[in-house]
This record gives sequence, C-alpha cells and structure tokens, in this order.
Amino acid sequence: MRDHEAQPAVILVSGGLDSATVLAMATNAGFACRTLAFDYGQRHRVELEAAAEVSRSLGAIEHRVVTLGLQGIAASALTDSSIDVPVDRAEKEMSADIPVTYVPARNLVFLSLAAAYAETIGAFDIFLGVNAIDYSGYPDCRPEFIESFVQTAALATKAGVEGSPFRIRTPLIDLSKAEIIEKGTALGVDYSITHSCYAPTADGLACGRCDSCHLRAKGFRDAGVADPTRYAEGVSA
Repeated sequence: MRDHEAQPAVILVSGGLDSATVLAMATNAGFACRTLAFDYGQRHRVELEAAAEVSRSLGAIEHRVVTLGLQGIAASALTDSSIDVPVDRAEKEMSADIPVTYVPARNLVFLSLAAAYAETIGAFDIFLGVNAIDYSGYPDCRPEFIESFVQTAALATKAGVEGSPFRIRTPLIDLSKAEIIEKGTALGVDYSITHSCYAPTADGLACGRCDSCHLRAKGFRDAGVADPTRYAEGVSA
C-alpha cells in the first residue's frame, strides 16, 4: 500500500515562485517533504539562499543541495557571464523560440538525480514546479517530457523494475502564473522570500527586466495580489 499520507516525497526547489507553491501543495497534501536544490553553477546564486529559506518556511523535513557545475558543459546565459540575459521582451517573443536562458538538459539531469535520491529514501513521489503556459519556451517544461521521463525511470530504476515506479507530480503544469499565485497565497506561501530573477543585482534585487521578472510581475497583477518582489527597476504594466 502506498497511501501518500505521511509518505516521503522529494520536492525540487529552486527558490522561485513555482517551486515554493509546489512545496506548499505537497505539504498540504500530507507528504513528508524532503527538498532538493541544485548548485549547477548558476550566475543567479541568490536563488540557492531562497531555496533554503523557502524549505524552512514551508516545513520541509530536510533540505539538500547537490553540486553539479554544469557551467563547464552546458552553455547558457544562466551559467556563462559572456552570454547576455535577454531583457524587456514581449511575451510573444519569449515563447517564439528556445531562449539563451535554457540550460541544456537541466530538468532531465535534475529529475534523474531526484529519482536516485527518492529511490534511496523509499519515496515514490517527486514534485516539480514546471509550467507549460506562462514559461519561456523551455522544452523540458512540457508534459511530453514528463511523461517520457516517467517511462524511462520505470525502466532504469530498481523501484520501477520491481513494480513501484515513481510518480512525477507537476501540479502547476496547466496553470497560469496568476493561478499559481492564487493557489500559493491560499496556502500561506510567503512570496517575499522567493527569487525568480535571472539577472539579480549584487545585493540580490530582482532586475525587473528579464523574462522571469516580467512573467512574475504579470502573474501578481493578473491575480490581484500585491507583488512583494524588490525590483531594481520597475517592470512594465
């Protein structure tokens, strides 16, 4: 019997708005949540501090950080300072193609490590805050990828081969950013401690100009919820 009540679950947390909401949802559903963050060489390292704070705030049993160093093999504006983070783009432009902020195979790597950790601790549920609506065109945020990974994990793990495959839970995948904020607000998420910006200032302020800042700000506006984000520059209405 694998009733989810009090069962362990692995929650991938980035420190951002989406993963904080997912953690709150998993906790509210009765899972014993263990959070996993990744130090993959990202330039916006303030998100690692936010991930730890979000995990503490929302009652995670344990928070771990895995160091990967993808900056040496996965070129992206998020890992390479020589590549500029796009700013002031319209929503249509954001989703027109795969942007330079895409980190090659990032969610594939993250989910593989999450599955290894989950199998080790006897967890069968992995929560991921991917979203296929208000997003920046990343291929590893699509339902097709998640479905494919579930099948791969069932074939590649002892748990899967023995008849206990992982469930990859993506409760935000069909929600708008505003709907995500509404759900998180109802669950008491403190969004002031989350961080979404791709190009924060040296003192941790959100730039207010990157794709992530624009989508975040628009989500709060559309939800009718006050945006607690500290922006270095005002985002457009």
